[in-house]
Amino acid sequence: MTVVGPFGLSVRDQALEADVQAGLAAVEEGLLEATKSGVPFITEAAQHLVRAGGKRFRPLLVMLAAQFGDPYAPGVVPSAVVVELTHLATLYHDDVMDEAEKRRGVESANARWGNSVAVLTGDFLFARASHILADLGPEAVRIQAEAFERLVTGQILETAGPRDGRDPIEHYLDVLAGKTGSLVAVSGRYGAMMSGADERTVDILTHYGERLGIAFQLADDVLDIASDSHESGKTPGTDLREGIATLPVLHLRAQAAATGSAADLELCEMLDGDLTDDALHAEVLRRLRVHPALEQARRDTVRYAEEARAVLAPLPECYAKAALENLCDAVVHRAG
Repeated sequence: MTVVGPFGLSVRDQALEADVQAGLAAVEEGLLEATKSGVPFITEAAQHLVRAGGKRFRPLLVMLAAQFGDPYAPGVVPSAVVVELTHLATLYHDDVMDEAEKRRGVESANARWGNSVAVLTGDFLFARASHILADLGPEAVRIQAEAFERLVTGQILETAGPRDGRDPIEHYLDVLAGKTGSLVAVSGRYGAMMSGADERTVDILTHYGERLGIAFQLADDVLDIASDSHESGKTPGTDLREGIATLPVLHLRAQAAATGSAADLELCEMLDGDLTDDALHAEVLRRLRVHPALEQARRDTVRYAEEARAVLAPLPECYAKAALENLCDAVVHRAG
């Protein structure tokens, strides 16, 4: 088996590997071209995260989905550029909201240039993605618009929190379906659609992408607590420090409410404290890393990845299908 792309997906076929590698290389060129501006400072800011690297998870999915039609069709690479530009734009905005200092192992744009520049750079990337979309046809534009609406709705729901009486874990999973699942679903959909795959295949790969996207984000939740900055490319416990209750924390709170455990209630109280205090933050991280709630979050990650794998069942057996199944394993592996 060989390894394809920064995400480290194993592929068993040389021809498939060559197609995917060539596609991802074309996407990199497309990203650099799309982030150029006549204003050098805008180019620098817009290419900041492009040049920092990344897993290129969404373009990879586009390339694999395109294998079920014509992977060389003219719309495949541009659509992959669109989804990655959209993803990058949301990262600029997310880092402002989270007051993040690092992203992909480098200084975040907001830490380097300030919040206003970071927000406007994200807007610039959205504009460039829209420009490319205009050449892909009205259906592609509609799909992107619907996904972007879901993405923003998920972000708003996360900010607002669950309504009274709503299970916080169910609410959070709905948030992830919008914030992350929607754009990963579009990746599978664009790849299949742009390659000319039949409608049934397009639908399968869309649903696969949504489940896989949720699993991918849940793996990030686990990594935020379990990994060091070298592994994740950002400061461990960033979500904790910003008061964002990710799945491990929600499982902790549910277990504390159900059992009344003094240790769990104490940890919940610490989570409600001032986690900008480095000593308190480190202690909370230490306790969460050995708490059963973290393992429960890992099991949820596996469950969503397995649901994604099951969606693929009707597709014909081929190397591309095997690669998509391996992608489920790769996502789970990230969560340990």
